[in-house]
Amino acid sequence: MQWTKQNEQTVYANRWFTVNLADVELPDGRHLDHFLIRLRPVAVATVVNEANEVLLLWRHRFITDSWGWELAAGVVEDGEDIASAAARELEEETGWRPGPLHHLMSVEPSNGLTDARHHIYWADEGEYVGHPVDDFESDRREWVPLKLVPDMVARGEVPAANMAAALLLLHHLRLGQDVLP
Repeated sequence: MQWTKQNEQTVYANRWFTVNLADVELPDGRHLDHFLIRLRPVAVATVVNEANEVLLLWRHRFITDSWGWELAAGVVEDGEDIASAAARELEEETGWRPGPLHHLMSVEPSNGLTDARHHIYWADEGEYVGHPVDDFESDRREWVPLKLVPDMVARGEVPAANMAAALLLLHHLRLGQDVLP
């Protein structure tokens, strides 16, 4: 069944997002008002080193008042290449400049409410260039063995679904093991 958007109007906008109200027609002809959030693309990146450790950030999210492991991420600026934005975010948030980036996946974390697309990249090498410019983004940055990822996800230590999916895929690609029992 396909819902059809009849029209859409902006209710609120700022440089980060736009809140819109859409008139949606359901397959049976009924209409409903549906709020949606339009977001800029998000670029995400990490490095996996020769020891199969992944570079992660331990951070607090005030919205959910929760702590968890994440990958470096941020919005893509107007006119910026997505992979370049991912490399920039990684360096700003961790102090590590990635080698050549490989596209891992693109996901829509909440496509019933937003049009956000998160583009996730990884590199198999990186260079430490100094203390992160955006050190306020995380409490600490650590190299975590990929072999620990499935258990970390299962314990809820990686609460963001996009980060959990990316880490589980990296675990599978690098270690060649099934990630589910």
